[in-house]
Amino acid sequence: MTIFTRKTKTAYVLNAVLAAVAVITLVWLSVLRLGITFDFRFIGDFSKRIGLGFRMTVEISICSLVLSLAAGILAAVLQSGKILFLKYLASVYIQFIRGTPLIMQIYLFFYIIGTAWGIENRILSGILILSAFEGAYIAEIIRAGFANIEKTQLEAARAVGFTRYQTVRLVILPQMIAGTLPPLVGQFSSLIKDSSLLSMIAVIELTQTMREISALNFRLFECYFFLGILYLALTLPLSFIGKQLEKRYAFEY
Repeated sequence: MTIFTRKTKTAYVLNAVLAAVAVITLVWLSVLRLGITFDFRFIGDFSKRIGLGFRMTVEISICSLVLSLAAGILAAVLQSGKILFLKYLASVYIQFIRGTPLIMQIYLFFYIIGTAWGIENRILSGILILSAFEGAYIAEIIRAGFANIEKTQLEAARAVGFTRYQTVRLVILPQMIAGTLPPLVGQFSSLIKDSSLLSMIAVIELTQTMREISALNFRLFECYFFLGILYLALTLPLSFIGKQLEKRYAFEY
């Protein structure tokens, strides 16, 4: 069994490397056919500026994650509640956000709603917009996680005399964590990528920083290629964590 496992892991690693080499080769051949020569010396010249943009992306993503979790939990609770007005309000919010593109929401909330209510700070506006957007998806993840809990388990908890608090702590929460944690990690990865659209309202995060640098040095390909590498540095570890969590909690299903 151990030998089989080692062979399987070796095969996975080998095929992953071959796939990566195939993609890199395709990109490299495309670059050669276009006659493009890369020059990444600008990274040293603008390292401080790039670092500030990278830091801003991380900070915006973390703040948006916290607020979107709160918004998602609240929306999921309201949607599952018995007060019809709040239930429909949460449903309209979720359907509107999930049914419209983020770029439209950025313009709508920043230039109309934000301006009407005096929210002029672009970073704050960006965090609120991202939080509202991701919160709708998180609400659906939480709702689906709760729906996957079998009613017989809740009935069994009541049968053995569990209080509502004990039922939540010992029955509902462990299964909710197992069912929602992996997709929540994946949603955080999407949040990081979605933060790039805040450049549309001139938030000086990573994408806007690289856009400004490319306008100065005219190294468009190099700037955006390096931009992709920086985003991968943030999202690949999260993807790995998500896969590990899926394996760990697979027994729940």
